[in-house]
Amino acid sequence: MVVIVLERVPASVRGELTRWMLEPHSGIFVGTLSAMVRDRLWDKICQGARDGGCVMIYNAANEQGFAIKTSGDTRRLVEDFEGLFLIRVP
Repeated sequence: MVVIVLERVPASVRGELTRWMLEPHSGIFVGTLSAMVRDRLWDKICQGARDGGCVMIYNAANEQGFAIKTSGDTRRLVEDFEGLFLIRVP
């Protein structure tokens, strides 16, 4: 499962994601993707985000069971604390 949260990105980026994922709430996308599709979509999102921010959470073989990637200016910061992902609100 993959969850992507978009903040202040152009409508074209959101439109691209609706081809592959569901948008249950504005700016939040959920879907099941292969690793290759997930990584290629992430590259497209990062290139098209301009001044916006993006967060992606996906399944991973680690202690928490998921990994987090961020790009751009997001409202929350992801900290890696000894292998655990923690969220910091500035």
